[in-house]
Amino acid sequence: MPVVTIKVTREGTTPEHQSVTAEEKAALIKGVSELLLNVLNKPLESTHVIIEEVELDNWGWGGLPALEYRNQRSSPK
Repeated sequence: MPVVTIKVTREGTTPEHQSVTAEEKAALIKGVSELLLNVLNKPLESTHVIIEEVELDNWGWGGLPALEYRNQRSSPK
């Protein structure tokens, strides 16, 4: 039984749309499930997909909060 977790930030959302839409989530679930079917021959009914939305201030890489990391990368040196 494959379990796939997809984590996405909420950035780019508007105040009236604070999360990934139901349609987008359905497309992600379908796409990942079909990928596992086509590549690993895993039946659709055995694949579980979990979508987690993460606030941008809870995301980081390169040892820094995400926004700070991006600001450093975009700053001219």
